[in-house]
Amino acid sequence: MSATTSDAAVPASSPTARPRPPRVPFWAQVFLGLALGVVLGFVARQFDQAWLAETLKTVGGIFVQLLKVIVVPLVLTAIIVSIANLRQVTNAARLAGETLVWFAVTAAASVVVGITLGLVTNPGASATLDTSAGEAPSRTGSWLDFLTSIVPGNVLGLEVSTTAEDGGALSSSPSFNILQLVVLGLAIGAACLSVGAKAEPFVNLTRSALEVFSKLVWWVIKLSPLGTAALIGSAVANYGWDLVGPLAIFTADVYLGCAIVLLVIYPIVARANGLNPVKFFAGAWPAIQFAFVSRSSIGTLPLTQRVVTHNLGVSRDYASFAVPIGATTKMDGCAAIYPALAAITVAQLFGVDLGVTDYLLIAFVSIVGSAATAGLTGAVVMLTLTLSTLGLPLEGVGLLLAIDPIIDMIRTATNVAGQALIPTIVAKRNGLLDQDVYDANTFGGADARLELEEDEATVPAPAPERDRVAVPA
Repeated sequence: MSATTSDAAVPASSPTARPRPPRVPFWAQVFLGLALGVVLGFVARQFDQAWLAETLKTVGGIFVQLLKVIVVPLVLTAIIVSIANLRQVTNAARLAGETLVWFAVTAAASVVVGITLGLVTNPGASATLDTSAGEAPSRTGSWLDFLTSIVPGNVLGLEVSTTAEDGGALSSSPSFNILQLVVLGLAIGAACLSVGAKAEPFVNLTRSALEVFSKLVWWVIKLSPLGTAALIGSAVANYGWDLVGPLAIFTADVYLGCAIVLLVIYPIVARANGLNPVKFFAGAWPAIQFAFVSRSSIGTLPLTQRVVTHNLGVSRDYASFAVPIGATTKMDGCAAIYPALAAITVAQLFGVDLGVTDYLLIAFVSIVGSAATAGLTGAVVMLTLTLSTLGLPLEGVGLLLAIDPIIDMIRTATNVAGQALIPTIVAKRNGLLDQDVYDANTFGGADARLELEEDEATVPAPAPERDRVAVPA
């Protein structure tokens, strides 16, 4: 036997084999970053270290911006491929309809939680704010926004906003309208289906591009510990109790309402559909925890899509359609709990009595209105839509803006949890869920699945055969 063959035959446990150094789990890296960020933020605030606060803000902003930029080609290629693959899935229209129905059902339950908490705790009555200090926002939501926002202005859904800075200088910043990207992807994918075999070279090229962009996304996500430290550190450094104090009840209500949805409503919905809630949270935890610190559903979208397919076992073809749609319209934290509580708080601050009709309007706006503001930015636009529909003073929005970054963390975590749950439920109900992958989730093991690196072959990912399971009629 040659020396080469002999060396190859040495088992991994042999003393001559070089053991692989122990790897710190991804979740542990993120939590270490979280702890470090809290410490750095406290130091920056307590000892007035402006340079440290600015550094944390800059690093965190760069990290989120990297994710947002890579989302554009990822979403576009993923949706084109998923639509092109729909020829392998029967009853695709029913899948889309069922997804939207579950979006509405959980949104309705969430808004009921928000209204109930508002009626029980009266957050506006206990707030110590001067209503004369409120200012109406420059941008408000309307029911026509949905129609105008879904029509792409260009092939990338690129928008540029210009603002005037101190001294009269103009500052322009580009942004991408994800909803328009979804519409573009749907249209191009549908065209590929219509063209048929002639479109295969284009579809194959798009599949290859999707793999490349997915790898780029993972490289950015590997920076999560650093990004987490910077983002949470910046939050601690810039926001303190002096901002939360006047609206302490309102802030506590938002966190409690989101906790009820996360820990009560979602587990009930999961259990009703034959899914173990603990396994769901274990699988979705990487995306939920990142959403909490990043405060961006769109920035978390690549990670959400990854946990839905790799950890929760949802078909890639269906997930690449449902998750981006959810990231733009499924917002139980921002579009259900928050506007319900905020509307009640503003009404109490300005001494306006709300009746049964008003509470029904709040529920209606929360369930349907998220689609009307899907192409716009943030929960503030959703709140202006709610207040204007109820006829409440828009100046109330300005009174709540000071604490918005603090409550936005739990709102975004709730949004992302819902964006992962609904595709999982619909996949389960339609035979598009790998139950073995789902049941294998543990809080430590789920994170390990996302670590591809050199041993990518060991990652349990949905196989193409499983992705193309036909939906029962």
